[in-house]
Amino acid sequence: MRSAKVFYKNEEAGILSQKDDGSFTFFYHEIWISDSTKAAISLTLPKVLKSFTSTYLFPFFYNMLPEGTNKQIVCFNLRIDENDSFGILLATAENDTIGAVRVLKNEVK
Repeated sequence: MRSAKVFYKNEEAGILSQKDDGSFTFFYHEIWISDSTKAAISLTLPKVLKSFTSTYLFPFFYNMLPEGTNKQIVCFNLRIDENDSFGILLATAENDTIGAVRVLKNEVK
């Protein structure tokens, strides 16, 4: 299983994970949900106390990926399979994003 911390305006909002079967889950931290001043990261991922699940990478996160030639260059230089959307997201969405959301690899200790 691979996971990542999802940050909104430099504050950790939740966790995005890819399970061993290839499916994905996302959940907000309880403290994020209980704070009415914190926004949802996306209209498609509203602030609720439940896990969102999907058989493919959530469209909100998929739209953060590079496309076309940029994707090919990233995959070639970082040696990532072009079909590994989560791997590409982990490699590119730490700092170079448009908007307030960043995704950082969750290091296993």
